[in-house]
Amino acid sequence: MAELPFREIPESPAVFSAETVAARMIDGLGYRYYWATEGLREEDLSFKPSDSSRTTQETIEHIHGLSRTIVNSVLIIANEPVSETLDVATLRKHTLENLKKASDILRAAHPGDIEKYKIIFRRGGTTTEYPFWNMINGPIEDAVYHTGQVVAFRRASGNPIYSGVRVLTGKNYRIDVWIFTIFQGRVCALIVRSRLH
Repeated sequence: MAELPFREIPESPAVFSAETVAARMIDGLGYRYYWATEGLREEDLSFKPSDSSRTTQETIEHIHGLSRTIVNSVLIIANEPVSETLDVATLRKHTLENLKKASDILRAAHPGDIEKYKIIFRRGGTTTEYPFWNMINGPIEDAVYHTGQVVAFRRASGNPIYSGVRVLTGKNYRIDVWIFTIFQGRVCALIVRSRLH
C-alpha cells in the first residue's frame, strides 16, 4: 500500500507568493491531521467529551467535508451536498489526498492565480461564491481547529498522539537512547533523538 501524504511536511517552496503560502498552510494542516488520526482505536472514535459534542469519528467526517471544499476551490468545482458513508480509514486517506492535491495545485500555480480559486456552493438552484480569503478563515482554519479537537479527544480517551511529532519543523523524532547518569547526587537522563524517516 502506498504511503499516505503528510507523514512529514514537504520541503518549503522556493518562492514566496500568495499561492505558495496558502499551499504551506495546507501542508501544516495535512501534517497535523496525519498525526492526529494516526493509530486511532474504536474507543477513540466513539469518544465525545459531552452529550452535545461530536464524537471523534463525526469530527473526522466533518474535516473530510472541509477537505473536499478546499480541493474543489483550487479545482474550480462547485461544492454540492454529498451523502456518502465511508469507513474511517477511507475518510483519512481521502482527506489527506484532497489536502495534498490542493497544496500541489497551489504550489504550481502562477502568481495571481489565487484570485480564481473561489469557494463555490451550489444548493438547489442557488450558487454562492466566496473569494479565497474566505477559504483561509473558513475551511482551512476550521479544519485546523477540528484537527486540534481530534488531538484533545484522543488524549482524553487515553491515546495521545505520538510524542515525536514536531509541528514547528514538520519532522518526526523518536527517542532512541536513554542514558542515565548521576550528576550532583541526582539521577539525570540524557535523551538522544534521531529523525524518523
